[in-house]
Amino acid sequence: MTTSMNTFRTLFVSTSGAAVLLLLVTTTTAQTTTTANPNLPSTSPSNPSMSSAYLDADREQMYARFIDFKRNPNPEQQRFAYGAAKAYLRRWGGERDVETKEVAKWVAEYERQMHQADLYAAYDAKKYAQTFELARPMVKADPEYFFAFAMMMEAGYDNSLTGNTSLNAETADHARQAIQLLEAGKVTKVDPFKNIEIARGFLNYALGSMVKDEKPAEAAAAFLKAVKSDSPYHTDPLAYHRLGIAIYKGELTPLSGEYNDKFGGKPSSPEQTAMLNRIMHLAEQTIDAYARAVALNTKPEQQDARGKILVQLTTLYKSFHNNSEEGLNELVAGVLSKPIPE
Repeated sequence: MTTSMNTFRTLFVSTSGAAVLLLLVTTTTAQTTTTANPNLPSTSPSNPSMSSAYLDADREQMYARFIDFKRNPNPEQQRFAYGAAKAYLRRWGGERDVETKEVAKWVAEYERQMHQADLYAAYDAKKYAQTFELARPMVKADPEYFFAFAMMMEAGYDNSLTGNTSLNAETADHARQAIQLLEAGKVTKVDPFKNIEIARGFLNYALGSMVKDEKPAEAAAAFLKAVKSDSPYHTDPLAYHRLGIAIYKGELTPLSGEYNDKFGGKPSSPEQTAMLNRIMHLAEQTIDAYARAVALNTKPEQQDARGKILVQLTTLYKSFHNNSEEGLNELVAGVLSKPIPE
């Protein structure tokens, strides 16, 4: 449909005026007739007034106008459909019939698409703070709006890579909310990500990156989910290195200190044995993560990083193997063929 909205507005006013004149004439006639014939039956729901009939017809016309615009995929026609739909909802938005629900649902989706275009524009322009400003009211109005959470995550993560940490805390909060939506099965469209596994990998990796210094234990759990996802993080050496560091700082080191305070120089006990087993398991996880980081650093430009991580791995490995490196080379060579310890 190519007729402009101004034309429709003129037609609507003209039609409305004619209908009102007809209504007035009919009402006058009805009043005169009723006065002359007091025994005629009064108007009932089965015999609606002309006012009710006019409103129903007007509603049907506005709905039909919306449908005509909506059917045309041309962006201009879709804008006209949006205007028609908003006009419809201003008058009948409180109704619960099928047509009104359809119009309301279409408007919500159209507005989401408009918001998404704005978010993409801000993010692509590297206006990370503006991306947050645009997305905050969206998630406040719709706490399950995954796309807005994801765009803030990407903006916050990229912002941190510039050395600006001002958005890190908020980025971490939104990451937790987005991950919760994923894990609860409430996400049916994972845009802007290609698929749900890539979304899971990025969100957890970004969360870990945001909190690794202040909350290493939480970071370790997030990095573990990232590397276990079917995403690029499954083979990312940096992700495994950060996982190893987070386990070491967030769990292994604190528990080792607690063990020495509680059981240092004391006889063996069931509690001591249980804590020691837990320490040995954390050590295994840490060593495994470091070994995977070494094994995955295979490109020429990665050899400097590989050498530094190998030095760290060797020190850690020896501390749990009687100061011996025996078996370390074999561990690195075969670690990628084994499942990640949990």
